[in-house]
Amino acid sequence: MSFTRPFSQICNNDVASVGGKNASLGEMFNTLGSKGIKVPDGFAVTAAAYREFLAHNNLIAPLEAALGKLDINGLVNLAETGDVCRKLIASGSMPESIVEAVRSAFEVLLSEGQGSVAVRSSATAEDLPTASFAGQHESYLNISGFEALIHAIQKCYVSLFNDRAIKYREDNGFSHMQVALSVGVQRMVRSDLGSAGVAFTLDPETGNDNFIYLTSSWGLGENVVQGAVSPDEFFLFKPAIGKNPRPLVYKQQGSKEQRMVYATEGESSPVKNIDTSHRERSSWSLDDQDVMTLGSWCSLIETHYGMPMDIEWARDGITGELFIVQARPETVHRHQQVLAITEYRLLSSATPLCKGKAVGRAIASGPVCVVNSLADASKVKQ
Repeated sequence: MSFTRPFSQICNNDVASVGGKNASLGEMFNTLGSKGIKVPDGFAVTAAAYREFLAHNNLIAPLEAALGKLDINGLVNLAETGDVCRKLIASGSMPESIVEAVRSAFEVLLSEGQGSVAVRSSATAEDLPTASFAGQHESYLNISGFEALIHAIQKCYVSLFNDRAIKYREDNGFSHMQVALSVGVQRMVRSDLGSAGVAFTLDPETGNDNFIYLTSSWGLGENVVQGAVSPDEFFLFKPAIGKNPRPLVYKQQGSKEQRMVYATEGESSPVKNIDTSHRERSSWSLDDQDVMTLGSWCSLIETHYGMPMDIEWARDGITGELFIVQARPETVHRHQQVLAITEYRLLSSATPLCKGKAVGRAIASGPVCVVNSLADASKVKQ
């Protein structure tokens, strides 16, 4: 029973042992490097390690008991159930067999000159064509030192029982105890000194698959992933990639209000947000040549997987190198069988109270629901 596997020994068929995210990273690392696409090296802490952690700490029965009390219909006790599950996982100790396996794999990564790492959750039901689980589980950036790494791995285990992850499994018919968590340990790209963002191989608002939509902002990419900043936006015409010297057809500058960077030693978190300068807000976080390189890479990734993709990228501020750090199937538009356009017209002339970026296009109405935290999740109705 292997508790760790290097990316060099992982492919897309290994979802059951390393989760969707790690399987995709290994697939790209091993098959797309010859086409110029760069993926930071790393290793997976396997789903077998997570199951060994549960068994070692006798957590299976208590977790099943807690989840068995979940009110499936109203989910009124979702926050309470999630809290019990998370405390159970957090109270466990990491088995020595897993500690030593992770130590060996980490030492190999360090021997190759790697510094701090990103620690990413990768569930066995995650990043699938039918269910993404995007944003449900935690990632931890700029993790330095072995003890911090072990702690981050256990925190990833805890995040398998985030309230939103529990609800997502309920909504999509996944058995809570059959979903296991692998953890990806991947070399950090110094995008804290550069830029990072997200790309879709279709227009995420309309589903038009003739375009690659790419976003970019200063610093680590988590701000873009979480929608915490207004990024620069770029549209590339996909059929022109590789045939036309300039497939970039439209770009719009975002305000890029904050930049996520490495925290200094002694601070409570390994990363922090700082306000961007006026010069950073008024300048592009990615030049056109890098945009076109990323557009070409995204097109190659989509062709390799044979489906629309949701991709995360990072640019190292020291070397200027571009990297792909994640790729998952796009799940919002890809299942639409026919091309249909529905027009909506907003009749109200009231002043908007808040605005956001749409994913999909529709109009809905209903009572306002104020949600201050995940503890208020039960307030949200269909």
